Amino acid sequence: MTTIIDWIKWLIGLAHPENLSHLVDLGPWWLPYLILTAIIFSETGLLIGFFLPGDSLLFAAGFLASPAGEELVGKEMFNIVWLNVLLIAAAVLGDAVNYYVGLQMGDHVFEKGRVRFIKHKHLIAAKHFYERHGGKAIVLARFAPIVRTFTPFVAGVAEMSYRRFAIYNIAGGVAWVISMTTAGYFLGQIEWIQKHFEVVVLLIIAISFLPMFAHAGKSWWESKKNLT
Repeated sequence: MTTIIDWIKWLIGLAHPENLSHLVDLGPWWLPYLILTAIIFSETGLLIGFFLPGDSLLFAAGFLASPAGEELVGKEMFNIVWLNVLLIAAAVLGDAVNYYVGLQMGDHVFEKGRVRFIKHKHLIAAKHFYERHGGKAIVLARFAPIVRTFTPFVAGVAEMSYRRFAIYNIAGGVAWVISMTTAGYFLGQIEWIQKHFEVVVLLIIAISFLPMFAHAGKSWWESKKNLT
């Protein structure tokens, strides 16, 4: 019997090219595009989608769109142009939905225990990130796991004007998707990366968390200085 944990493990496992390539065997040619689009939308548009593998999944999909990726798995997978068009649309629409939900809920969501299905610390981290960077946070958050899910929501809570939000949203969505898929497309042709893809995925995840760790460290250091 398939459980929610099994589904989560399957979704996270798609960040590996061989696992991702099996989507072709599940149904018609458009099904892999649909699944990837749904995952990117869910990570950016649904607060409960923060655990999904956005960066590494985009990198793997970009790799499978390359000649080297198709040769590795022995089948034709993605067209890089259609891949980027669909996933940019999913990323932009996801942030827009998240913004609208935050706009409707208001700032009482920051009260601990008010929103039971997400961790309070994730909301507060996104709030601090937004307060520090302002509108640029919408773009920067695209490259930071967890924060990327909650920042558009916080922007809605803060009642950022939608026109301003839309500019940052589109810019961030385009930059995030194209940078990740293009990196996978070209870097994936390097033989060492093909042989050590798991290591590369872990490096991508680690690098994407660096801004969060740096911000947390700076906040801790400043609070320590204030106490002395």
